[in-house]
Order: sequence, then structure tokens, then C-alpha cells
Amino acid sequence: MHPDARIYVAGHGGLVGSAIVRRLQAAGFTNLITRRSRDLDLRDQAAVQAFFQQERPEYVFLAAAKVGGILANSTYPAEFLYDNLMIAANVIHAAHLSGVTKLLNLGSTCIYPREAPQPLREDALLTGPLEETNRAYAIAKIAAIELCDQYRAQYGCDFISAMPTNLYGPGDNFDLLGSHVLPALIRKMVDAQEAGQPTVQVWGSGTPRREFLHVDDLADACLFLMERVSEPGPINVGTGEDLSIRELAERVRAAVGYTGELVFDPSKPDGTPRKVTDVSRIHALGWHHQIGLEEGLRHTVDWYLAHRGHVRGEAAAVSSPA
Repeated sequence: MHPDARIYVAGHGGLVGSAIVRRLQAAGFTNLITRRSRDLDLRDQAAVQAFFQQERPEYVFLAAAKVGGILANSTYPAEFLYDNLMIAANVIHAAHLSGVTKLLNLGSTCIYPREAPQPLREDALLTGPLEETNRAYAIAKIAAIELCDQYRAQYGCDFISAMPTNLYGPGDNFDLLGSHVLPALIRKMVDAQEAGQPTVQVWGSGTPRREFLHVDDLADACLFLMERVSEPGPINVGTGEDLSIRELAERVRAAVGYTGELVFDPSKPDGTPRKVTDVSRIHALGWHHQIGLEEGLRHTVDWYLAHRGHVRGEAAAVSSPA
């Protein structure tokens, strides 16, 4: 991409989109196009097509999505399916109609079957049943990959798809009713430490294993893929390293400085038993992550302490529990 390329970052206010904006700005790209959801509803096909015709972006990072943890996915599966299908269909189709040079579609490793061999390889896609707790979201993300591939096959569009593992970092959602496990643990332990609470409850048995990637590493991978890779199908982005939820909780406790006890609740769902990505493909292309989990946790805890009250989840948790 040339330095003054017109680059649209869809979802720039979210965890991933804001990290991509930071990375692009650091690399010297200044002609960035953004819209808040209140100004452009990506579920509205006519509005999206009008936006693309007006702004004529050359490159698109599709980071907009409705996201959440097990509770949110289980409570609102229809919205997770519909919203994400509409966002992907509208943006990808408008990118084709307006002649976008290249588009990077971002998904999630939840697209892979629940019982797929570990580590998760890209060729495991569509080889078995999905994890029930996030099936609706996963189907929408699979559809987005297929859209990119079919526009490539039929029209020659340079549309690619990246599948990051579990993400965390600055700008995350700390709402206990909608967040993923890592930011939820940070918030719970910060709150408990300050309130002098002797215990913190952790959902599930603590035995599932997960992989975590700092969002700034993902943003770096996105720029790498946009500039250097043109291939169909998903490309995994992760660390290739996992740990149990119990081990994660212990590391968060250390990063926060919480001195109480962790109580695991096995009556709550665990989700997929293990999810770690095979990152040999992106490694072979020349990209590796740089931020270790311990460093990333310290960074994220510090960011949360400095920004709480102004981050997603704080006001919502108080004023709108639903």
C-alpha cells in the first residue's frame, strides 16, 4: 500500500479496529477512512453501498462484528448470526462493486469444528460439527470466508481472510455480561481486590485450554497480510501456545495483585475443551507474534486501570444490565 492510500477500517472503534488504526498510523498511513456505527449501520445494504461509492476506499480492513463471550453468544444467537452475516455480506459486496483493490476479512478460530484435531489447521474448516455455544457466530464467519473466496474465484477480487485466536489488550470489552474470559477476569479481580473480597468466581471447571494473542500483534499481522499475501481460504493468526483457564486465572491474579482465592464453578459451561491454532502457515509466510502473555497482561491491566470509567463495559454494567 502506498502511504496516501485510501484505507477504510470497518469497526475502528472496537478492540481490533482501533489496534489496526494505531498500527497503520505508526507505519505512516494518514488517509484513513472511519465511521462510527451510529453514522453508518453496516447491516444496511443501501447505506453501505452509498458509503463505498462516496468514499471510494482502495483497501478495506473488515474488523466490524458483533462479538461476545459464552454468555452473550448463548443469550443472543439470532443477533450474532444475523448482524454478522449482514455486515460481512454488505461490506464484501460493496467492496466488489466499487472496485476495492484489496480487502482483509477478519474472523475467529471458532470457525473450526469442536472436535477438530489440535492444533487447529486451516484445512479443518467444515470437517465436523461446531461448538454449540458459539455456532451462530461461527456460521456467520464461515460465510464471510466463503464470500471472499467466491468473489476471488468469480471476479478475481483480491479478498483474503485471517482467523485470529482469542484476543485481548487495550480497548477490550470489560462488561461482565458480554466480555470474553480474559477481560472479565481482569475486571473481576480488580473489583475484588479494591473491595477486599476474599474470593473471585471463575466460570467453568478451569480445565479448558485456550490461546491468547495481544491485539497489537494481530494488527501487525493484518498489515503484514494486506501487504504481502494473496491467497484464498482462512489464515490462522496466533501464538501457537495455550494454557488452561485455571493457569490463565492465576496469571491474571498475579498481574492484578489480587490476594484472594479463585473459586471455579463447574456448573457453568466450559465451551470447547481445547483451542490452539496451528500457525505454521503464517510463520512460513514470515510473520511471528512479539508480545508474550505475561507482558501483555501487565500492559492490559495497566491500561484498564488508567481508562476504566471510559471503557466499554463500565457504564453498561451499571446502567443497562440487559
